[in-house]
Amino acid sequence: MSFNLETYTLVHVVLSLVGIASGVIVVIGLLRVRPRNGLTALFLTTTVATSATGYGFPFTHLLPSHVIGAISLVVLALAIYARYARHQAGRWRATYVICAVAALYLNVFVLVVQLFLKVPSLHALAPTQSEPPFAITQLIVLAIFIGLGALAVRRSQTA
Repeated sequence: MSFNLETYTLVHVVLSLVGIASGVIVVIGLLRVRPRNGLTALFLTTTVATSATGYGFPFTHLLPSHVIGAISLVVLALAIYARYARHQAGRWRATYVICAVAALYLNVFVLVVQLFLKVPSLHALAPTQSEPPFAITQLIVLAIFIGLGALAVRRSQTA
């Protein structure tokens, strides 16, 4: 059996997009204090798979994407433990909420990186991703997720 990089990339991208889409719905559910059990499992599973499959691409040295993937896997392990092993009891509820939002943020962070790499108009604005448009976009995304996370934690405390 041979390794088909195009197929592998497609599977990785689909997992990532399903993880992001289901994660958005899960976070909306957290904000509304309405758990989305099936979608939560889909979000956590596809996001773990996205991070894990990132290590299957050919590489010769440690890349920033590997570091993000490792952080994501640790955050996801904690989210899964808080949700399924500790049943979000006590402080585990906030732990789950923070980790779920952080995992979605990390996926979106990588999405923004990929958009600036692959979309010609965005790539023209930040060809090395060290230019202000890229930094400003990532800062805005981070601020949005910090706000969403804080609000979701606050609302989860009253549930």
